[in-house]
Amino acid sequence: MNAVDLSVPVSQDASKDVPQRKTICYPFAGDSIGGSHISLLGLLENLDPGRFRILIVPEIPDGKIARHFGAFEQLSDPARPSTSFTPDEAFNPRKYLKTLAGLPKRIRFLRENGIDLVHSNDGRTHATWSLAARAAGLPLVWHHRADPAALGLRFLAPALASRVLTVSSFSLPKGKIWSAADKSQVVFSPFDTSITVDRDKARAMVLSAADLPADALILGYIGSFVPRKRPLLFVDAIKELRARLNRPVFGLMFGEAVVPEMEQKLRGHIAASGVEDCVKLMGLRTPGHEWIGGCDQLLVPAISEPLGRTLVEAMLVGTPVVATSSGGNPEALAGHTGHLVEPESAAALASGAELLLNNPAETEQMVKRAAVSARDRFGIQRHTQSVTQVYETLLD
Repeated sequence: MNAVDLSVPVSQDASKDVPQRKTICYPFAGDSIGGSHISLLGLLENLDPGRFRILIVPEIPDGKIARHFGAFEQLSDPARPSTSFTPDEAFNPRKYLKTLAGLPKRIRFLRENGIDLVHSNDGRTHATWSLAARAAGLPLVWHHRADPAALGLRFLAPALASRVLTVSSFSLPKGKIWSAADKSQVVFSPFDTSITVDRDKARAMVLSAADLPADALILGYIGSFVPRKRPLLFVDAIKELRARLNRPVFGLMFGEAVVPEMEQKLRGHIAASGVEDCVKLMGLRTPGHEWIGGCDQLLVPAISEPLGRTLVEAMLVGTPVVATSSGGNPEALAGHTGHLVEPESAAALASGAELLLNNPAETEQMVKRAAVSARDRFGIQRHTQSVTQVYETLLD
Protein backbone atom coordinates (compact mmCIF):
# COMPACT_ATOMS: atom_id res chain seq x y z
CA MET A 1 0.00 0.00 0.00
CA ASN A 2 1.37 3.43 -0.95
CA ALA A 3 1.89 5.89 1.90
CA VAL A 4 -0.23 9.05 1.94
CA ASP A 5 1.69 12.32 2.07
CA LEU A 6 0.19 14.26 4.99
CA SER A 7 2.33 17.34 4.52
CA VAL A 8 -0.46 19.05 2.49
CA PRO A 9 -3.98 18.23 3.85
CA VAL A 10 -6.42 17.34 1.10
CA SER A 11 -9.23 19.51 2.56
CA GLN A 12 -6.97 22.55 2.76
CA ASP A 13 -5.85 22.18 -0.84
CA ALA A 14 -9.44 21.68 -2.05
CA SER A 15 -10.64 24.80 -0.23
CA LYS A 16 -8.64 26.92 -2.65
CA ASP A 17 -11.10 26.04 -5.38
CA VAL A 18 -14.31 25.66 -3.33
CA PRO A 19 -15.50 28.90 -1.65
CA GLN A 20 -16.95 28.56 1.82
CA ARG A 21 -20.73 28.84 2.01
CA LYS A 22 -21.99 32.05 3.56
CA THR A 23 -24.95 32.01 5.95
CA ILE A 24 -27.68 34.53 5.14
CA CYS A 25 -30.22 35.14 7.91
CA TYR A 26 -33.79 36.12 7.00
CA PRO A 27 -35.62 37.13 10.19
CA PHE A 28 -39.34 37.99 10.34
CA ALA A 29 -41.52 39.92 12.75
CA GLY A 30 -45.21 39.07 13.04
CA ASP A 31 -46.94 36.23 11.24
CA SER A 32 -48.91 37.55 8.28
CA ILE A 33 -48.09 36.66 4.68
CA GLY A 34 -47.75 39.46 2.14
CA GLY A 35 -46.07 40.29 -1.13
CA SER A 36 -42.63 40.53 0.52
CA HIS A 37 -42.83 36.90 1.63
CA ILE A 38 -43.93 35.71 -1.81
CA SER A 39 -41.12 37.66 -3.49
CA LEU A 40 -38.52 36.39 -1.06
CA LEU A 41 -39.57 32.78 -1.57
CA GLY A 42 -38.92 33.23 -5.30
CA LEU A 43 -35.41 34.46 -4.48
CA LEU A 44 -34.59 31.70 -1.99
CA GLU A 45 -35.68 28.94 -4.35
CA ASN A 46 -33.17 30.21 -6.90
CA LEU A 47 -30.14 31.10 -4.79
CA ASP A 48 -27.15 28.82 -5.29
CA PRO A 49 -27.18 26.39 -2.30
CA GLY A 50 -23.51 25.73 -2.90
CA ARG A 51 -22.69 29.35 -2.10
CA PHE A 52 -25.35 30.34 0.43
CA ARG A 53 -26.80 28.71 3.52
CA ILE A 54 -30.35 30.03 4.03
CA LEU A 55 -31.56 30.46 7.61
CA ILE A 56 -35.15 31.57 8.29
CA VAL A 57 -35.91 33.05 11.73
CA PRO A 58 -39.69 33.41 12.19
CA GLU A 59 -41.21 35.11 15.21
CA ILE A 60 -43.92 32.44 15.47
CA PRO A 61 -42.72 28.81 15.34
CA ASP A 62 -45.01 26.70 13.13
CA GLY A 63 -46.92 29.85 12.12
CA LYS A 64 -47.89 31.04 8.63
CA ILE A 65 -44.44 32.40 7.82
CA ALA A 66 -42.69 29.31 9.15
CA ARG A 67 -44.89 27.12 6.94
CA HIS A 68 -44.44 29.42 3.95
CA PHE A 69 -40.66 28.90 4.13
CA GLY A 70 -40.96 25.31 5.32
CA ALA A 71 -38.43 24.01 2.79
CA PHE A 72 -35.59 25.91 4.45
CA GLU A 73 -33.62 25.61 7.68
CA GLN A 74 -35.25 27.52 10.55
CA LEU A 75 -34.46 28.68 14.06
CA SER A 76 -36.89 30.48 16.37
CA ASP A 77 -36.62 34.16 17.24
CA PRO A 78 -34.56 34.26 20.47
CA ALA A 79 -36.44 37.33 21.72
CA ARG A 80 -40.00 36.71 20.62
CA PRO A 81 -42.27 39.54 21.88
CA SER A 82 -45.39 38.79 23.89
CA THR A 83 -47.50 40.73 21.37
CA SER A 84 -46.74 41.09 17.66
CA PHE A 85 -46.92 44.45 15.95
CA THR A 86 -50.00 45.04 13.79
CA PRO A 87 -49.14 44.67 10.07
CA ASP A 88 -49.48 47.70 7.77
CA GLU A 89 -49.75 49.98 10.80
CA ALA A 90 -47.43 52.97 11.02
CA PHE A 91 -44.31 52.35 13.09
CA ASN A 92 -43.41 55.04 15.62
CA PRO A 93 -40.51 55.69 18.03
CA ARG A 94 -42.41 54.17 20.96
CA LYS A 95 -42.83 50.88 19.11
CA TYR A 96 -39.19 50.91 18.09
CA LEU A 97 -38.06 51.34 21.69
CA LYS A 98 -40.02 48.20 22.60
CA THR A 99 -37.81 46.18 20.25
CA LEU A 100 -34.66 47.10 22.19
CA ALA A 101 -35.54 44.73 25.02
CA GLY A 102 -34.63 41.80 22.77
CA LEU A 103 -31.45 43.37 21.39
CA PRO A 104 -28.87 41.47 23.52
CA LYS A 105 -30.46 38.08 22.79
CA ARG A 106 -30.60 38.75 19.04
CA ILE A 107 -26.98 39.92 18.92
CA ARG A 108 -25.88 36.75 20.72
CA PHE A 109 -28.05 34.63 18.41
CA LEU A 110 -26.44 36.08 15.28
CA ARG A 111 -22.93 35.54 16.60
CA GLU A 112 -23.49 32.02 17.93
CA ASN A 113 -25.09 30.75 14.71
CA GLY A 114 -22.34 31.87 12.37
CA ILE A 115 -24.41 34.42 10.47
CA ASP A 116 -22.51 36.28 7.73
CA LEU A 117 -25.23 38.68 6.54
CA VAL A 118 -28.76 39.69 7.59
CA HIS A 119 -31.45 40.41 4.98
CA SER A 120 -34.61 42.05 6.38
CA ASN A 121 -37.72 42.29 4.23
CA ASP A 122 -40.44 44.42 5.86
CA GLY A 123 -40.85 47.39 8.16
CA ARG A 124 -41.49 45.50 11.38
CA THR A 125 -38.47 43.29 10.78
CA HIS A 126 -36.21 46.26 9.96
CA ALA A 127 -37.16 47.81 13.30
CA THR A 128 -36.68 44.56 15.21
CA TRP A 129 -33.46 43.21 13.70
CA SER A 130 -31.48 45.99 11.98
CA LEU A 131 -29.70 47.31 15.07
CA ALA A 132 -28.94 43.78 16.23
CA ALA A 133 -27.34 42.96 12.88
CA ARG A 134 -25.04 45.98 12.92
CA ALA A 135 -24.23 45.59 16.62
CA ALA A 136 -23.15 42.03 15.81
CA GLY A 137 -20.81 43.46 13.18
CA LEU A 138 -22.75 42.07 10.21
CA PRO A 139 -23.71 43.65 6.90
CA LEU A 140 -27.44 44.37 6.58
CA VAL A 141 -29.48 44.28 3.39
CA TRP A 142 -32.56 46.43 4.00
CA HIS A 143 -35.21 45.42 1.45
CA HIS A 144 -37.69 48.27 1.22
CA ARG A 145 -41.10 47.47 -0.29
CA ALA A 146 -43.05 50.44 1.05
CA ASP A 147 -43.54 54.19 0.78
CA PRO A 148 -40.34 56.30 0.71
CA ALA A 149 -41.80 58.36 3.58
CA ALA A 150 -41.54 55.37 5.97
CA LEU A 151 -39.85 56.43 9.21
CA GLY A 152 -37.44 53.51 9.23
CA LEU A 153 -36.15 54.26 5.74
CA ARG A 154 -35.77 57.94 6.56
CA PHE A 155 -34.15 57.74 9.97
CA LEU A 156 -32.74 54.24 10.59
CA ALA A 157 -31.60 53.02 7.19
CA PRO A 158 -29.03 55.83 6.67
CA ALA A 159 -27.21 54.69 9.81
CA LEU A 160 -27.84 50.93 9.86
CA ALA A 161 -28.31 49.60 6.32
CA SER A 162 -25.30 48.39 4.36
CA ARG A 163 -27.39 48.36 1.21
CA VAL A 164 -31.03 49.33 0.56
CA LEU A 165 -32.91 47.46 -2.15
CA THR A 166 -36.20 48.98 -3.32
CA VAL A 167 -38.84 47.41 -5.54
CA SER A 168 -39.34 50.54 -7.65
CA SER A 169 -37.90 53.99 -8.26
CA PHE A 170 -40.87 55.38 -6.36
CA SER A 171 -39.64 53.61 -3.20
CA LEU A 172 -36.09 54.96 -3.34
CA PRO A 173 -35.13 57.08 -0.31
CA LYS A 174 -35.23 60.82 -0.82
CA GLY A 175 -33.17 63.63 0.68
CA LYS A 176 -29.50 64.60 0.68
CA ILE A 177 -28.49 65.55 4.21
CA TRP A 178 -29.59 62.39 6.09
CA SER A 179 -30.51 59.74 3.57
CA ALA A 180 -29.70 56.22 2.42
CA ALA A 181 -29.96 57.30 -1.22
CA ASP A 182 -26.25 56.80 -1.89
CA LYS A 183 -26.42 53.11 -0.93
CA SER A 184 -29.75 52.26 -2.55
CA GLN A 185 -30.71 50.56 -5.79
CA VAL A 186 -33.86 49.33 -7.52
CA VAL A 187 -34.28 45.56 -7.80
CA PHE A 188 -37.66 44.61 -9.24
CA SER A 189 -39.49 41.85 -7.37
CA PRO A 190 -39.21 38.36 -8.88
CA PHE A 191 -42.05 36.69 -10.74
CA ASP A 192 -42.50 33.37 -12.43
CA THR A 193 -42.77 34.79 -15.92
CA SER A 194 -43.59 31.37 -17.38
CA ILE A 195 -47.09 31.31 -15.87
CA THR A 196 -49.95 30.94 -18.33
CA VAL A 197 -53.70 30.80 -17.95
CA ASP A 198 -56.43 29.43 -20.17
CA ARG A 199 -58.60 32.50 -19.76
CA ASP A 200 -61.81 30.77 -20.91
CA LYS A 201 -61.39 28.00 -18.33
CA ALA A 202 -60.36 30.49 -15.67
CA ARG A 203 -63.41 32.63 -16.37
CA ALA A 204 -65.67 29.57 -16.14
CA MET A 205 -64.05 28.75 -12.77
CA VAL A 206 -64.72 32.27 -11.48
CA LEU A 207 -68.31 32.27 -12.76
CA SER A 208 -68.97 29.00 -10.98
CA ALA A 209 -67.25 29.97 -7.72
CA ALA A 210 -69.09 33.29 -7.47
CA ASP A 211 -72.36 31.99 -8.98
CA LEU A 212 -72.43 34.66 -11.70
CA PRO A 213 -74.40 34.83 -14.97
CA ALA A 214 -72.54 34.01 -18.18
CA ASP A 215 -72.68 37.60 -19.46
CA ALA A 216 -71.22 39.11 -16.27
CA LEU A 217 -68.51 41.75 -16.46
CA ILE A 218 -66.02 40.59 -13.82
CA LEU A 219 -63.80 43.20 -12.20
CA GLY A 220 -61.22 41.92 -9.74
CA TYR A 221 -59.65 43.32 -6.60
CA ILE A 222 -56.73 41.16 -5.50
CA GLY A 223 -54.93 41.83 -2.24
CA SER A 224 -55.27 42.34 1.48
CA PHE A 225 -57.97 44.66 2.80
CA VAL A 226 -55.83 47.47 4.18
CA PRO A 227 -56.41 51.23 3.86
CA ARG A 228 -53.47 51.79 1.48
CA LYS A 229 -55.03 49.46 -1.09
CA ARG A 230 -58.34 51.38 -0.93
CA PRO A 231 -60.83 48.46 -0.85
CA LEU A 232 -63.72 50.86 -0.13
CA LEU A 233 -62.89 52.84 -3.27
CA PHE A 234 -63.13 49.62 -5.29
CA VAL A 235 -66.67 49.14 -3.97
CA ASP A 236 -67.56 52.70 -5.00
CA ALA A 237 -66.13 52.12 -8.49
CA ILE A 238 -68.29 49.02 -8.96
CA LYS A 239 -71.37 50.97 -7.92
CA GLU A 240 -70.47 53.74 -10.39
CA LEU A 241 -69.83 51.36 -13.28
CA ARG A 242 -72.97 49.39 -12.57
CA ALA A 243 -75.02 52.57 -13.02
CA ARG A 244 -73.38 53.25 -16.41
CA LEU A 245 -73.56 49.87 -18.14
CA ASN A 246 -76.53 47.94 -19.41
CA ARG A 247 -75.14 44.54 -18.37
CA PRO A 248 -74.45 42.68 -15.13
CA VAL A 249 -71.38 44.14 -13.38
CA PHE A 250 -69.68 42.28 -10.53
CA GLY A 251 -66.75 43.21 -8.32
CA LEU A 252 -64.96 40.22 -6.83
CA MET A 253 -62.63 40.91 -3.93
CA PHE A 254 -59.97 38.24 -3.46
CA GLY A 255 -58.08 38.59 -0.20
CA GLU A 256 -58.60 39.02 3.49
CA ALA A 257 -58.49 41.71 6.14
CA VAL A 258 -55.34 41.98 8.22
CA VAL A 259 -57.38 43.14 11.21
CA PRO A 260 -61.05 42.20 11.91
CA GLU A 261 -62.10 45.86 12.13
CA MET A 262 -61.24 46.41 8.48
CA GLU A 263 -63.44 43.53 7.30
CA GLN A 264 -66.33 44.86 9.38
CA LYS A 265 -65.85 48.29 7.87
CA LEU A 266 -65.74 46.85 4.36
CA ARG A 267 -68.87 44.77 4.82
CA GLY A 268 -70.65 47.78 6.27
CA HIS A 269 -69.64 49.92 3.31
CA ILE A 270 -70.87 47.32 0.83
CA ALA A 271 -74.23 47.18 2.58
CA ALA A 272 -74.54 50.97 2.87
CA SER A 273 -73.73 51.36 -0.84
CA GLY A 274 -76.49 48.96 -1.83
CA VAL A 275 -74.18 46.67 -3.80
CA GLU A 276 -74.42 43.49 -1.72
CA ASP A 277 -75.71 41.63 -4.77
CA CYS A 278 -72.78 42.56 -7.02
CA VAL A 279 -69.71 42.92 -4.74
CA LYS A 280 -68.59 39.58 -3.40
CA LEU A 281 -65.87 38.80 -0.87
CA MET A 282 -64.17 35.71 -2.25
CA GLY A 283 -61.56 35.14 0.43
CA LEU A 284 -57.92 34.31 -0.20
CA ARG A 285 -57.61 31.94 -3.17
CA THR A 286 -54.58 30.32 -4.72
CA PRO A 287 -52.90 30.18 -7.09
CA GLY A 288 -53.67 33.87 -7.44
CA HIS A 289 -52.78 34.25 -11.12
CA GLU A 290 -55.50 31.77 -12.15
CA TRP A 291 -58.18 33.84 -10.43
CA ILE A 292 -56.75 37.01 -11.92
CA GLY A 293 -56.87 35.35 -15.33
CA GLY A 294 -60.57 34.63 -14.82
CA CYS A 295 -61.41 38.33 -14.38
CA ASP A 296 -62.24 40.57 -17.32
CA GLN A 297 -60.26 43.43 -15.79
CA LEU A 298 -58.15 44.07 -12.72
CA LEU A 299 -58.89 47.32 -10.88
CA VAL A 300 -56.06 48.67 -8.71
CA PRO A 301 -57.31 51.60 -6.58
CA ALA A 302 -54.25 51.52 -4.26
CA ILE A 303 -52.41 54.67 -3.25
CA SER A 304 -48.62 54.79 -2.81
CA GLU A 305 -48.29 51.08 -3.63
CA PRO A 306 -44.56 50.51 -4.25
CA LEU A 307 -45.04 47.73 -6.81
CA GLY A 308 -48.19 45.60 -6.76
CA ARG A 309 -47.59 41.89 -7.35
CA THR A 310 -51.10 41.28 -8.65
CA LEU A 311 -50.69 44.06 -11.18
CA VAL A 312 -47.64 42.32 -12.71
CA GLU A 313 -49.35 38.92 -12.58
CA ALA A 314 -52.30 40.40 -14.48
CA MET A 315 -49.86 41.63 -17.14
CA LEU A 316 -48.42 38.13 -17.45
CA VAL A 317 -51.75 36.30 -17.81
CA GLY A 318 -53.46 38.76 -20.15
CA THR A 319 -55.91 40.54 -17.85
CA PRO A 320 -56.25 44.26 -18.69
CA VAL A 321 -55.31 46.58 -15.82
CA VAL A 322 -56.86 49.85 -14.69
CA ALA A 323 -54.74 51.40 -11.93
CA THR A 324 -54.34 54.68 -10.15
CA SER A 325 -51.48 56.88 -11.26
CA SER A 326 -49.83 56.60 -7.86
CA GLY A 327 -46.81 54.97 -6.28
CA GLY A 328 -45.06 52.40 -8.45
CA ASN A 329 -48.07 51.78 -10.72
CA PRO A 330 -46.86 54.09 -13.54
CA GLU A 331 -43.45 52.40 -13.41
CA ALA A 332 -44.93 48.90 -13.63
CA LEU A 333 -47.29 49.91 -16.45
CA ALA A 334 -44.67 51.86 -18.40
CA GLY A 335 -45.01 51.85 -22.17
CA HIS A 336 -48.82 51.94 -22.24
CA THR A 337 -49.17 48.44 -20.79
CA GLY A 338 -52.13 49.39 -18.62
CA HIS A 339 -54.57 52.25 -18.16
CA LEU A 340 -53.70 54.82 -15.48
CA VAL A 341 -56.35 57.02 -13.88
CA GLU A 342 -56.64 59.79 -11.32
CA PRO A 343 -56.15 58.55 -7.72
CA GLU A 344 -58.91 58.62 -5.11
CA SER A 345 -61.68 58.72 -7.70
CA ALA A 346 -64.28 55.98 -8.13
CA ALA A 347 -65.56 57.77 -11.24
CA ALA A 348 -62.08 57.69 -12.80
CA LEU A 349 -61.72 53.97 -12.14
CA ALA A 350 -65.15 53.31 -13.63
CA SER A 351 -64.34 55.46 -16.68
CA GLY A 352 -61.07 53.57 -17.21
CA ALA A 353 -62.85 50.22 -17.08
CA GLU A 354 -65.50 51.50 -19.47
CA LEU A 355 -62.86 52.82 -21.88
CA LEU A 356 -61.12 49.44 -22.13
CA LEU A 357 -64.45 47.69 -22.56
CA ASN A 358 -65.50 49.97 -25.41
CA ASN A 359 -62.18 49.69 -27.28
CA PRO A 360 -61.44 45.97 -27.55
CA ALA A 361 -58.86 46.21 -30.35
CA GLU A 362 -56.73 48.79 -28.51
CA THR A 363 -57.13 46.85 -25.27
CA GLU A 364 -55.91 43.65 -26.92
CA GLN A 365 -52.77 45.41 -28.15
CA MET A 366 -52.19 46.86 -24.70
CA VAL A 367 -52.45 43.39 -23.15
CA LYS A 368 -49.89 41.99 -25.62
CA ARG A 369 -47.43 44.79 -24.82
CA ALA A 370 -47.96 44.18 -21.13
CA ALA A 371 -47.05 40.49 -21.33
CA VAL A 372 -43.83 41.20 -23.24
CA SER A 373 -42.85 43.99 -20.85
CA ALA A 374 -43.51 41.92 -17.72
CA ARG A 375 -41.51 38.94 -18.97
CA ASP A 376 -38.59 41.19 -19.83
CA ARG A 377 -38.43 43.16 -16.56
CA PHE A 378 -39.69 40.92 -13.78
CA GLY A 379 -38.03 37.54 -14.24
CA ILE A 380 -36.78 35.54 -11.26
CA GLN A 381 -33.32 34.99 -12.73
CA ARG A 382 -32.71 38.70 -13.21
CA HIS A 383 -33.77 39.35 -9.61
CA THR A 384 -31.61 36.54 -8.24
CA GLN A 385 -28.54 37.73 -10.13
CA SER A 386 -28.99 41.27 -8.83
CA VAL A 387 -29.36 40.19 -5.19
CA THR A 388 -26.49 37.71 -5.46
CA GLN A 389 -24.22 40.49 -6.68
CA VAL A 390 -25.21 42.58 -3.66
CA TYR A 391 -24.44 39.68 -1.29
CA GLU A 392 -21.05 39.07 -2.88
CA THR A 393 -20.10 42.74 -2.71
CA LEU A 394 -21.00 43.03 0.97
CA LEU A 395 -19.37 39.70 1.90
CA ASP A 396 -16.14 40.30 0.01
